[in-house]
Amino acid sequence: MTAEWIRRLRFTGIGERKTRQLAGATIGCQAFILFFFALTAWGLENAEHPDGGGNQSLYLWGGLGLAVLCLYASASMRKSIGIPLGWVLQVATLLTAFIAPLMLVAGLLFLALWITALVQGDKMDELTRNFVGSNT
Repeated sequence: MTAEWIRRLRFTGIGERKTRQLAGATIGCQAFILFFFALTAWGLENAEHPDGGGNQSLYLWGGLGLAVLCLYASASMRKSIGIPLGWVLQVATLLTAFIAPLMLVAGLLFLALWITALVQGDKMDELTRNFVGSNT
């Protein structure tokens, strides 16, 4: 029973309706966190290096790029690239903790939400299939 959630965990392919909806909503919300991370990292780097000698542009454009990729992944849940890209973005979000340590909390939170979306979405899809199959 404890390993049931591992069986439901998806790394590739295209999820069914509820899995796509939950995973898309999760990764879409993650885009906002990465957008604010980009602004925060940019501002902190500007404060530390007001003469422009830091990585301001890299942090800003890198964070914004991750946010845009999150939106693309959210919109791509009907394609085979959606879920694998979501996993890559979970890792990338965790790696932002090297720039802003509090992003570790956000990264772990969204990783937990991502896993929950995939597992519970699969459960909901299975229940829907069983319910529709039993009523025909």
